[in-house]
Amino acid sequence: MKSVVIDEPGKVRLNEIAEPELKSDEVLLEIQYIGLCGTDLSTYRGLSPFVTYPIIPGHEVSGIIVSMGTKVPSTLKIGDKVTVNPYTSCGVCPACRLGRMNTCEFNQTLGVQRDGALRQYFAIPYNKILKSNKLSSQEFSLVEPLSVGYHATNRGQVTEIDTVLVIGCGMIGIGAIVASLKKGAAVIAIDLDDRKLELVKSFGVKLTINANEPDLLKQVKEITSGEGASVCIEAVGSASTYVLAVDAATFAGRVVYIGYAKKEIQFNTSLFVKKELSILGSRNALFEFRPVIQMLEEKKMPFEKLISKIYPLKETPAALERWNKTPGDFIKILIDVKGL
Repeated sequence: MKSVVIDEPGKVRLNEIAEPELKSDEVLLEIQYIGLCGTDLSTYRGLSPFVTYPIIPGHEVSGIIVSMGTKVPSTLKIGDKVTVNPYTSCGVCPACRLGRMNTCEFNQTLGVQRDGALRQYFAIPYNKILKSNKLSSQEFSLVEPLSVGYHATNRGQVTEIDTVLVIGCGMIGIGAIVASLKKGAAVIAIDLDDRKLELVKSFGVKLTINANEPDLLKQVKEITSGEGASVCIEAVGSASTYVLAVDAATFAGRVVYIGYAKKEIQFNTSLFVKKELSILGSRNALFEFRPVIQMLEEKKMPFEKLISKIYPLKETPAALERWNKTPGDFIKILIDVKGL
């Protein structure tokens, strides 16, 4: 069967590999679509500290069950459309003992620390499967990245009384935006790209700020009657946005970081204490897959607008090359695996 492999930074090819041997507790998926993630772009660029080459990417999965092992429960059936939880957990590290398996010390995400699902067929333990009778195959590929953003809002304990500042309107930031809106919060969205700001307006965001405008902090304060945002969610990973999140947070506010900063950052740490901020990291997703599936099933938001381009499997190298050259042109790229 065919797969995609990134041999080294900038070098991607189609590869022929053996079909998986199905274990008793596994299901075999015929892969329909794989969403390309920012992590995959980092792998292509040689910027991911977690990747060992060569690697098969792919952790935003849409598939159909075509075979099942003998120990798979009858709640799953051949023909079910599904997505997968792409993370692993050891069960014994401190995070796992607290029930926070998403941040397991020894986590191995598909396509990052281990080979992913960008291939024709993929075997995975049945307890990693999530199904829905209402979602399309394309919608399934959106579940994992939206769940990552949704998890950030749970870390920030977002409720209907909050004003949430989301910095960065890529796919993960949009996940935080739609989750905040679903919870009834007011949302302020910041991004460098007016196209992305227009996109989030179609989801219900009423307040947007272009990050190129002067006095970003002043604008946030004006919108919030001088108080600042009760929750600031950073989904970019730059030094300036890390600092902005702290500066823009209200007293007794919560700051949630999803983006990985690429270098050391200097903060005015007096604000940590003076404001008594809760400063939180957010990694992967935990129990958010089901709420996101439900949100997609409700069809109340135009999630189809998140899909910027669909490429057949054989054009994955070209897709990554184009994304690398013009990253602002895309929110989500899907690879149509079944179409080859």
